Amino acid sequence: MTRIAAVHGVLAPHRRTQSEITDMVARECLPEGADRAVLDRLHRGAKVGSRHMTLPFERYAELDGFGAANDVYIAAATDLGAKAVRGALHAAGLTATDVDLLVFTSVTGIATPSIDARLVGRLGLRPDVKRLPLFGLGCAGGAAGLARMHDYLLGRPDQVAVLLSVELCSLNFQRGDASMANLVASGLFGDGAAAVVACGADRPIGPAEAGGPTIVDSVSHLYPDTGHILGLNIGDSGFRVVLDPAVPDVVRRHLADGVERFLGDHGLKPKDVTGWVCHPGGPKILEAVAEALDLPEHALDVTWRHLAEVGNLSSSSVLHVLRDTLAEHRPPPGTPGVLLAMGPGFASELVLLRW
Repeated sequence: MTRIAAVHGVLAPHRRTQSEITDMVARECLPEGADRAVLDRLHRGAKVGSRHMTLPFERYAELDGFGAANDVYIAAATDLGAKAVRGALHAAGLTATDVDLLVFTSVTGIATPSIDARLVGRLGLRPDVKRLPLFGLGCAGGAAGLARMHDYLLGRPDQVAVLLSVELCSLNFQRGDASMANLVASGLFGDGAAAVVACGADRPIGPAEAGGPTIVDSVSHLYPDTGHILGLNIGDSGFRVVLDPAVPDVVRRHLADGVERFLGDHGLKPKDVTGWVCHPGGPKILEAVAEALDLPEHALDVTWRHLAEVGNLSSSSVLHVLRDTLAEHRPPPGTPGVLLAMGPGFASELVLLRW
């Protein structure tokens, strides 16, 4: 099995309270003199207290199109990604030259050469490091990246892999768009990154690496006829969020069957899971997850707290929740855990852990 040696999360430099962001969205998205009651209600309902942004407020008005915003994305994603990977390697007691595979996931900008390629020289990774950039997975990218990293290490159990997620959601803010999807997204998403270092089963594990959980297995599910409910439409102004109110209902309808089958393949039931590491998709989605899986009252407390403190970081969030679970609420050793996230497709990604 794959051993998670370290998880390190970082946040964009400019922290703003939710009320400050709501005021900014009102100025930039609503017609002059418009009633902002709906906007205020949506942002309060997100249950987010503050978020981190890549730029100061005034700089966003200077981004005059997709190209300008994406240029900022490339520079900032490279900086934040380097910080996340360095922190994770340090925590694992490893060096950049130990890394055999670098997996990169993001859905908030594009780059060729990809961000992972730009980091090789900057971090001192070996020139023969294998790279796997992933795009389009959305909020599920952190979980899917862990799964693909595990798949690789099963075939090369003596090697080391790093997963990096960078999401700079604020750079896709759509000024002048008073649509419900844009107003909801503007109250929910923040900017951050996370890196995970993992070692194959035959890789010698030092003291710094010994305490992490193992990845036992993973599974992906695409739900039929749901491709239209979540995603991004890409145009001249950047990535415009597609967010259908039906998402929580899809979660209630489909999630439990997939989780129960996945656990059943390993002789387990949901009640056996001692730690749920869930992506903070938003209050209604978290409520749907808890209801669908009939979770205990406090099973998602770490996820709810993450949502309140920094919002939804897309693919990076579930990795931040994993870090916080390991640091503050580590379940009993040897017991099963489930890491789960959902994203465009509509799809879910499940990873079975052993603490």
